[in-house]
Parts: sequence; C-alpha cells; structure tokens
Amino acid sequence: MKRILAIILSIIMVLSLAACGTASTNSDGEPQGAKAMSMGTGSPTGTYYAYGGVIGQYIKNYADISVNAVSTGGSKDNIQGIDVKDYALGTVQSDVMHYAWNGTRAFETDGKINTFRTVAGLYAEAVQLVTTNPNVKTVADLKGKKVSIGAPGSGVYFNAIDILGAAGLTEKDINPQYQNFDQSADALKDGKIDAAFIVAGAPTPAITELCMTNAKTRIVPIDGAIADKLMKDNTFYSVYKIPAKSYNNQDTEVTTVTVKATLIVSADATEDDVYKITKAIFDNTSDITKEHAKGAELSLQNATEGLTVPFHAGAAKYFKEKGIEVATK
Repeated sequence: MKRILAIILSIIMVLSLAACGTASTNSDGEPQGAKAMSMGTGSPTGTYYAYGGVIGQYIKNYADISVNAVSTGGSKDNIQGIDVKDYALGTVQSDVMHYAWNGTRAFETDGKINTFRTVAGLYAEAVQLVTTNPNVKTVADLKGKKVSIGAPGSGVYFNAIDILGAAGLTEKDINPQYQNFDQSADALKDGKIDAAFIVAGAPTPAITELCMTNAKTRIVPIDGAIADKLMKDNTFYSVYKIPAKSYNNQDTEVTTVTVKATLIVSADATEDDVYKITKAIFDNTSDITKEHAKGAELSLQNATEGLTVPFHAGAAKYFKEKGIEVATK
C-alpha cells in the first residue's frame, strides 16, 4: 500500500511540474510573467515600424521587457492609443505631441491629452515633397496640381499646410488629396497624383521603391525664403539635408525641413521600467546603427533638445546620470 501511495504521489508531482511548465511560458516560449509592452508605430512601409521593431528588440534584450511593435496610423493614433491604454509606448512627431499636450490643431476637437511623457528624441523626420511630375520643381509649382497632403488631421496634413502657407499657397490653391502614407505612395506609383508630402526618416522604404520603379521620381527642395518663414512661424522645424544618393537618381543633397521622431511612454509606466528602456537604447547605439541607419542619429543631445512635452522620470534619471537635466513637469 505504501509503495502504491508513493507511486501515486510521484505521478501527481510530475503532472504538477508539467502543468507549471506549461503555464509559465507563452506561445513564443517566453515566460508568462515577463513584462510586456505594445508600441504604436506607423505604416509597415515607413520608418516608424521598422525602427520600432529594432529598438523593441534591444529593449527586450537589455531591459527584459518584451515589446510588440504594432502598425498604426501614426503619431495621433499612437498618442490616443496610449491614452486608452492600447499601447504603453509610441513613436510620434515632435510637433504632433505638442498639439496633443496643448489641445491644439489635430487635438483641438478631441481636447488635450496629457497621459504620456517623453522618453527621448530619436531621429530627424524629413518633410519629403515627392513628385513624379517633371514640371513640379518648387513648392510654388504645386498650384493647381493634385497633391496628397496626408490624412485629415494627421501630422503630415499640418506639415503640408504649414509649408504651403510659407510659400503663399492655401489648401484651395491645390487639388488636395487626403491620403495616408501607403495611399500616397500607391497614387504616385500609379500616376494618379502629381506630388505627395511624406514625413519620415530618409531614406524611406516607400520612396526608395518608387525611385526604383519610376526614374522621374524626385524630392522637391523646401528651402530659402520658404524654410525661413516656416521656421520663424513654427519652432518645431529645422533645416535638414537629405544626403546625396539616399535615393536612385538623387545625385546631390536635397535641402528640406524636419521635425523630430520621438519615443513617448505612458505616464503610468514605472520609473524603473522607463529608466531601463532608455538605458537599453542609448547604451547600445552602435549596435542599433548596424541594424538600422537611423541609429546613427541617436545621441544624448538629439534625445533631449527641442522637445516641449515633459520627460518621464525614468528617462530623466538616465539622462541625469549622463550630466543632462531635462524637465519632468
């Protein structure tokens, strides 16, 4: 009887251990108890999505936080997604997060959102005015043309309106097409529009593909008096030069303007988690650069300058260790 009882107890123990093993891992073989965060990014053909996947992997490897990079509609979607707790992290344009924080422009109707904080600036998001029409050589040449100016209320939309205004044009002076990132690229490819505003890190995969399939594709400069007026009226913009050879048939650098791609996080995230996330990125910039060209723009200066939304305490702690004080209120 004792022997039978011992055998039964052994079987129960084995089954219990097996059950514990099954419960402790998920379908990817990762511990169920491991911390996980979703990151709102952008279009699958844009820089946000690809770059988000890269930095997400470094956060997983060095902060022990599993990050799921989710394709979204971009900056506004990501801010709203954090607000309703769909995401804990997000990549956004620096101007759009300013609108959210203050309840202006893209957020004038919905109201201000203050449930997120800044982690760090990541890289320059070039405002790229892309055309396949050889007659479009300047912003002024857009008059009367079919031009994609981004989805209504998007960051791209307001960038386009700002630039048109600096050139003395309004929305009524063009034939506006309200298309998102992918729709703009497809419409250019199919010859349905003359030009499109695309705001993303250069080189941008969708533009790279277009340049390879249509030799007429060019980036129109946004410079001179237009850039000067734009920057005078809007503090978010700065001059940016797209290096020569960034795209096929682009033999010289192209001057344009830029906003800053920024990583934001839920205000509810713990100081320890955000500290580890910031450290995972900025302690591994060289390795990140090997996996994505935009890693070359990661620097303490770029991470902390020109951003108007308060930093999360965890990010501030990391930057303070590097000798940089940032505002958390």
